Amino acid sequence: MENVLKGLKPELVFKYFEEISQIPRGSGNEKAISNYLKSFGENLGLETIQDDALNIIIRKPATKGYENCPGVILQGHMDMVCEKNKDTNHNFVTDPIKLRVQDDMIYATGTTLGADNGIAVAMGLAVLASNDLEHPSLEVLITTDEEAGMSGAMALDGSNLKGEYIINLDSEEEGYLLVSCAGGVTAWTELNAEFTNYDSNKQGLLVEIKGLLGGHSGIDIIKQRANSNRLMGRLLNLLCVDYDLAKIQGGSKNNAIPRECEAIIVVNKDDVDKTKDCINQILNIFKHEFSTSDPDITIECSETNIDKVFTKETKNNVITLLNLIPNGIQTMSMDINGLVESSTNLGVVHTTENLVTFECAVRSSVKTLKEDITNKMDLLAANLGGKFRLESDYPAWEYAKGSKLEEICVETYEKLTGKKPIIMAIHAGLECGLLLDKIPHAQAISLGPDMFEVHTPNEHLSISSTKRTWDYLVAILKGMNQY
Repeated sequence: MENVLKGLKPELVFKYFEEISQIPRGSGNEKAISNYLKSFGENLGLETIQDDALNIIIRKPATKGYENCPGVILQGHMDMVCEKNKDTNHNFVTDPIKLRVQDDMIYATGTTLGADNGIAVAMGLAVLASNDLEHPSLEVLITTDEEAGMSGAMALDGSNLKGEYIINLDSEEEGYLLVSCAGGVTAWTELNAEFTNYDSNKQGLLVEIKGLLGGHSGIDIIKQRANSNRLMGRLLNLLCVDYDLAKIQGGSKNNAIPRECEAIIVVNKDDVDKTKDCINQILNIFKHEFSTSDPDITIECSETNIDKVFTKETKNNVITLLNLIPNGIQTMSMDINGLVESSTNLGVVHTTENLVTFECAVRSSVKTLKEDITNKMDLLAANLGGKFRLESDYPAWEYAKGSKLEEICVETYEKLTGKKPIIMAIHAGLECGLLLDKIPHAQAISLGPDMFEVHTPNEHLSISSTKRTWDYLVAILKGMNQY
């Protein structure tokens, strides 16, 4: 380990953050990090549970004077979104995250940082390892697979948790207390891919849309950034030459707004220059539309070879779905100013030997709106002869106004800063809704330090905000015996 973060404060938090950054922990690849956490708890002599879903629960008894306080569950998730720049040589299954510090920020190098939600894991471990903190009985709960569908939280046995207050550490803005979030579901559409041969006198062209900012498909959807998969659909619909389509590939995670997409088309050799001119005209349209949100958008076109192309029907079905499937903000809340109520993100498009698949993250704070969006997708798939299915459906977290935990967190923040925190709901999926279904006697709140550009290779974490958030968490725990 390089000890890049050595000397940063709080020392224990950054020590453990750097340690877990050495362990690959993409969603679905959590065995190693789960075993590390299990050993961590056991080495401290603390009761530790690792369940079949690899979730970890580590219990720490209350300190003196806090034995009669309600128990606290500190909660986060161990998995991270694995995104990298196309020119970055990094294997998320085997390679550690390469950390770097720039001014007040911690970055990775060409990849996602994993502060979402590694910083929660690091804070939980620091609380467990510290001998000088005052606190009620604690349960540090670290779940698996949050980023890819929350299957860890879904599989959790709620009877293993005794705490009454859940402090979720999966938020990304200091000074905000989250009290509600959207529910969500992963929507899959599959279209049959039929291929045919093409005239050898024609030329294959690789068309690549690049330079988009991307972002978190929930939190950043309100920024209305360009979606590379959607733009490729528009480009294919706008092309001014006759062409065949051979392949389309874009995005890697449904919960990240896709930054890149590529398609292979085949045109008459005499039309190559005309095709490139047309693509440049389309690029100018995109640059104009997204000059503020995605100023560095670019489209590259280069010659390539291909063996076969889609049939005309497959090509038309793919283009139709790319252009008509619901994407982006669907409705805004009429009750909370500026809050997205429902949205979709066409995160992944993938071509295989016999299928073209489209993977969307659907979010909504209103269950019936979520159902309306997925019904539209189902109708579209059926009309194109495709198949549609839903996975990883999780509930919204409804606001429990005036909870005791909210009162504690608000008053503690005011004492520390002299300011009131902002109470808000977010259009992103947190595990609180699922946890509260399993622990109905509990109350929940979510907080965290400033993070930026999560789910992208430009993800970065504020060092000073992490210190202030740690001090705030310590103060919340210390103040529990006053209520």
